[in-house]
Amino acid sequence: MGLGTSLFLIAVGAILKFAITTTAHGVNINTIGVILMIVGGVGLVISLFWMTMWADRRRTVGGPVDPRDRAVVRDPDAY
Repeated sequence: MGLGTSLFLIAVGAILKFAITTTAHGVNINTIGVILMIVGGVGLVISLFWMTMWADRRRTVGGPVDPRDRAVVRDPDAY
C-alpha cells in the first residue's frame, strides 16, 4: 500500500466517521470509518518505514562521487 492509498483510506474513513449522519440497517457507518482510518494509518506508517529503510541503499549504490571525498595517497619513494 502506497502513501496515496493510505491517505485516501484515511480521508474516506474520516468522511464516513465525521461527515455522514445517515444510518444504514445492519451496518454501522461510523465503525467502518474508524476501521478505514486505522488501516490507512497502519499503511502510512509501514510505507514511511519502508521508504526510510530503502532511502540509504538507493543513495549509496550508484550516486555521483564528490571529488573532495576521495583520499589521495602519494608514495614518498616515487619521487
